[in-house]
Amino acid sequence: MKNDIVITISREFGSGGREIGEKAAKALGIPFYDRAIILKAAENSGLSEEFIEKEEQRVTNSMLFNLSTGGISSQNFQFMSDQIYIAQSRAIREYADEGACVIVGRCADYILREDVKCLNVFIYADKYFKFNRIMKKYALDQSAAEKMIRESDKKRSRHYRFYTSMEWGDKENYALCLNSGKLGIDNAVRIIVDAAEKM
Repeated sequence: MKNDIVITISREFGSGGREIGEKAAKALGIPFYDRAIILKAAENSGLSEEFIEKEEQRVTNSMLFNLSTGGISSQNFQFMSDQIYIAQSRAIREYADEGACVIVGRCADYILREDVKCLNVFIYADKYFKFNRIMKKYALDQSAAEKMIRESDKKRSRHYRFYTSMEWGDKENYALCLNSGKLGIDNAVRIIVDAAEKM
C-alpha cells in the first residue's frame, strides 16, 4: 500500500469480522494482527499467553470483588485486567507504528483514536446469520449458539465501555458500519479495501 493506514475491526460475535479483517489484509498486502497482540502483550507484561487469552475481556468494577478473588496483582495492586489492557494497548501502538496493518478487536479504534490514518470499522449481522455461522463452526444447536453470541457480545460491550467510556457498536465511533449478513463476507471485504485505498 502507498499509505500507512491502520484498519481496526470491531465486530459482533458470529458476524465474520475476523475473517473479513484477515481477507482485507491479504487483499491489501498488509499484516493482520489478532492473536499476535496476545503474544506481544505477554512479552510486554510478563504474563503468560494463556492467562491473557483467558482474562482479556473479564472486567470487574469492584475492588472488593477483585481483592476477594485475587484479581489484583500482588506486586502493585493494579487490576489484572488493567495490566492486560495496558500491555495490549502498547502492542497495538507498536504494530500501528510499524506501518499499514489490520488490527482486530481489543479497543484498537479507541487506542488509536488520534491517528488520522486510522479506518475504524464495525461489523455486525442479523441474528440468524450469526446463529448459522456459530452453529456450523462449533457444532452447536441454535439455543447454544444464541447463548454463546449473547455472552460474548456482552463481554465485548462491557470491556469496551469500561476502558473507553463509550458505547461499543455506536456508529459515531466508526468510519464504516457494515452488515455482513446483508452484504456477504466478500462484499464487506471489497468495501473496506476500496475505502482504505482511497484514504
